[in-house]
Parts: sequence; C-alpha cells; structure tokens
Amino acid sequence: MMLPENPLPGDRPAGLSRTIPRQSRLALATRGAFVVASSAAHLLPAAAGAAVLRPLRGRTAAARFFYRRLVRHLQRLGPAPVKFGQIMGTRRDLLPPLLCDELGRLHDRVRPMSGRQVRRALREAYGPDLSRHFTEVETTARASGSIAGVYRAVRPDGREVALKLQRPGIRRRMALDLALIHGAAALAEKLPPGRGVPLAELTGFVCAAVLGQLDFAGERTNLAELRRNFAESDNVWIPATLPELCRPNCLAMEFIPDLVARPVAEIDPARRPRLAARTVSAVYQMLFLDGFVHCDLHPGNVYFKGPRVVVLDAGFSIRLDPTVRRQFADFFLGLALGRGRQCGEVVVDSAVRVAPDADVDGFIGRVAELVKRNTGVPAKEFQLTRFGTELFTLQRDFGLYAASEFVFPLLSLLVIEGTVRDLDPDIDFQAAARPMLLRAAAETAHLAPQRRAG
Repeated sequence: MMLPENPLPGDRPAGLSRTIPRQSRLALATRGAFVVASSAAHLLPAAAGAAVLRPLRGRTAAARFFYRRLVRHLQRLGPAPVKFGQIMGTRRDLLPPLLCDELGRLHDRVRPMSGRQVRRALREAYGPDLSRHFTEVETTARASGSIAGVYRAVRPDGREVALKLQRPGIRRRMALDLALIHGAAALAEKLPPGRGVPLAELTGFVCAAVLGQLDFAGERTNLAELRRNFAESDNVWIPATLPELCRPNCLAMEFIPDLVARPVAEIDPARRPRLAARTVSAVYQMLFLDGFVHCDLHPGNVYFKGPRVVVLDAGFSIRLDPTVRRQFADFFLGLALGRGRQCGEVVVDSAVRVAPDADVDGFIGRVAELVKRNTGVPAKEFQLTRFGTELFTLQRDFGLYAASEFVFPLLSLLVIEGTVRDLDPDIDFQAAARPMLLRAAAETAHLAPQRRAG
C-alpha cells in the first residue's frame, strides 16, 4: 500500500516539485520506529542531564549541553536529517541562537564512494552505452558529499567533462526521512508549543530545498538560468551543462581544471579587492535584478580562477516573486540611506505570519534603532552577519515570522560575507549595493507595497 504524495506547503526552491515521493506505509513505519527508538535512547538521557546541569551551571549551559547532543544525534541519523538541520540552523528568526550555533556545526561525515559504488552509479546512468560516451572515467572523486561525488571523465573526442554522480540508493533513503520530518512538523504545529509558529511552511520549504539537491534535472535548469543571467559578465563563471549526457542520477558539466580551494594568502593581494567586489556584485545582481538566487554560497561552492568567480552546485536556488524583489530593494535601500522605519515596515510586510499580540509599532521602532546604529559607521566595522542576527532576534522576540522566500536569499549574502571580508576587509557592502538598488527600485516601482496602517 502506498501513501499519497505529501504536499509541501509554503514557498519552494526554483524548479522543484511540491511533493515528497510516495513512501510505503511499511517503510515509513519501520524507519519511524527506528528513529523514535533511537531518539528516545539518545535524547532522553540528554534531557535528564540538562535538567541536572541547569541549577548547577545555569540555563545557557544546560541548553548548550542538550543541543550538542541533539546535533550529534542528527549526525547519526544520516544525510537527510543533517541537510535539514544545516538549513534549519540558518533560521535565527525562529530558532534559539544556541541551537542555531550548534546546527551550524553539522557537516557531512561520509567517505567518498568506493570504486564499486562509482561503477554501479555509472551503470545506472548509462547502462551498456558507457563506453560509447566516455573513454575514461576516474573513480577517485574530485569533490564528495553525502549525496553525490564529482568525477572527471574523458569523451571520445578528448574533451574533459565533470560527472556529478548520485550515491546509489540515496534518493529513496532521503525521501523516506523527509516524509517523516514533514509529518512530524505537521503534527507539532497542532500542539500547544508549536501553535502560532509556521512550522509547516518552514519545514515544507526546507524539505523542498533538500530534495532539490537530489533533483539533478532541476539543478541543470538552475545552472542554465544562472549562465543566461551572467552571460554578459566576464567576472562570473557558471559551468555549462551537457544535456545529452545528463541522466536522473548524473549531472554532466564542463570540466574546470585546477579548481581547488586556495587560502586567501595564496591569492595575489592586488587581485583580492577586485574578486571581493565581483563576488558581492554577483550576489546583488541575483537578489535585486535577476530575481533568481543561488542560496548555497558556502566556500565549497564558490571558487576563484584567474579574474573570475566560479559558482557551483545550484540545487538550492530560489526564484523571487517580483513583489519580493521590490521588498529586497526597499529594505536594502532603506539600510543604505539610514531609513530605519522603512526597513522595519518591509520586514512586517514580508512576514508570513504575525503573532496576534505582536507589537508591530514597537518592532518597527526597534528596527529603526538598529539601522540608526549601523548608519554611517566605517565600512570595516559594518558586519552584515551581526546586523542580520540582531534583526532575526528582534523578529523572534516580537513574534514576526518571515517567509522563507525572503529569508533564504538574504542568507546567501550573509554566508558569502566571510569569504568577501577575507579578500577585502574594507569592502563597503552598502555602497556597492546602491547602483543596483536604484536600478531595481526603478524596475519594480509599480510593485510598491501597501504599507500597513497605524
């Protein structure tokens, strides 16, 4: 017997179906029983330990003790809970900061695929036609994660290609865990602790984002759109895909040689400010002009080759509604010009849910104070990450829940800040944004939102 497909409520990443693949009741029950038993075995003692620790060392120490053990448990449960936790950890507007700190330490702890697994994945992709398409395929990964590995291959005409091969069996296992996560969130939203919190919207979005990393056809579409958007730029390199070689479990792309993560110290100091500016400009173009945003710009997906910024892995990308583009332009223009109340109003307008007892005017006033504190400060002292963390804390404290479509693209900018600051500590994020903000404001002027009364 098969369960009906589970709809994913709320926003969703670009090019991704709203459904989790169907799972059998037996498979769900078996996996669910294991997860419940394992969670009880690991988390009940952790909760007891935190309860003992609280009167001795305080609430913060007790919470950190429990959260660390929760994160270790997610690590044990496998790639879907890890990916889910990594993305959830960015939502500081919804989750406690200590929990977000611990979730931020989650990472893939898996070995690269063995040669046998690589050959199996290749057979699943190409069957008996493998030798017709390639004269050589390396079985040592150039890059590896919990979902896929990247391998160099050579075509009969001598051209090199990169093959992103999905781990055999990973799709079914991850879909099963995501179905359980989605069901648990739907239940939790109906219970007293979860009432008023948009758990279904958030969980639906995050599950879709994780599934997007399994959807190689969707990633191929995302890469193609990013290439079109940056076609006139000599500063950004998005690898071209090779549709005739792509399969459901294999994404074939142009091979970019010598693509390795290099410490900033190894980059020519004269080039660093230009690379920093080009990286920021690329993110601003996605946010304000294109409305199509790569939301996974961690250091493993951003490289520098010569004068160009290389962007990889576009599975987690979001298409912005034109109104959301306008809200981004309004927010960042308000930040650049010191219009704090405008920033606060945009956040309220973009919220997916506002608590019935929320002090909206008080929230706008606090945002105005936050913007005022950050207006006119030297570029080196303005930190987007710190600003974003304070803003998310205000949202959580005042009961304003931001739409995922608004938060995750913003996080792409926050994630890239560390890389950019390493290249150029003096870069002025606000000044760099103004030209594109003014252009975006003009292009979306007809979408100016109606402000809330009061």
